[in-house]
Amino acid sequence: MGIVAGSASFTDSGLNMWQWRLGPVMRYAFALSGAERPKVCWLGTAHGDSLAGIRGFYGACASEAIEASHLQLFTMPNVDPAEHLLSRDVIWVGGGSVVNLLAVWRAHGLDVILREAWERGVVLGGVSAGSICWHLGGNTDSFGELRAVTDSLGLLPYSTSVHYDVEEQRRPHYRSLIADGTLPAGYATDDGVAIHYRGSEIERIVADGPGRYAWRVSRGVDGQALEERLEPDVV
Repeated sequence: MGIVAGSASFTDSGLNMWQWRLGPVMRYAFALSGAERPKVCWLGTAHGDSLAGIRGFYGACASEAIEASHLQLFTMPNVDPAEHLLSRDVIWVGGGSVVNLLAVWRAHGLDVILREAWERGVVLGGVSAGSICWHLGGNTDSFGELRAVTDSLGLLPYSTSVHYDVEEQRRPHYRSLIADGTLPAGYATDDGVAIHYRGSEIERIVADGPGRYAWRVSRGVDGQALEERLEPDVV
């Protein structure tokens, strides 16, 4: 059980940007439920519940042993949020704007519902904004330029940064936020990497492929950011 959060999600089918396949890290997360046919809910709030994203999720699950569903909040909930989310085995959160996601979730009470789901043993997971949301905060491009977000749900007592190896400014920006105390120590993930937490402790670091890493980032006694590279298991 637990939370699987980072920079890994679907893989590209090669057909178009919204035709996806389940990535290895997603399969790993779904299997944590222990269910033969896990009930998996897609939350696409960070992308405005785009129809293309919802279709992409269902398309990726179509040939899998998965009972797929989604909760959309735009323009109004399509199902009762508490009843539906608390009956799922896995909740997976897509990327987009974490600032918008948090505002909409709080307006609909999902901050409380998702904490209850986590406490009940529902597997939570997500990519990018869907990773930052579970932490204390991180750095986000929700405003266009990179800024700190410090009011995430806080299920995990760390900060985080995503797409650490592919977005040029993510790394130095995150390091600066750790160094100046804006964000507490935390973990960053390269694309294709996620961290599986059981409670608040790291259970396993997993990756879609080789040559990608997670990073422990903390503030040293001299006030500079320190990085420790963490090797993942390829799943």
